[in-house]
Amino acid sequence: MEFQIKEMRERSHLTQEELAKRSGVSRQLISMLENGRLTVTKTDTLVRLAKELGCKVQDLFLD
Repeated sequence: MEFQIKEMRERSHLTQEELAKRSGVSRQLISMLENGRLTVTKTDTLVRLAKELGCKVQDLFLD
């Protein structure tokens, strides 16, 4: 499963560090999800990221 977290984050003009602080998700985890090194994560993680990025969880997935 691929995510478009990086694209959504950049549209929000946030760095990985800023998103990490706002969402409570570690910067390392965000980086791994963005770079495809991690393709599975907890639903709670995606909910937190989506909330801070102002989108729905489903928007974080590539079509």
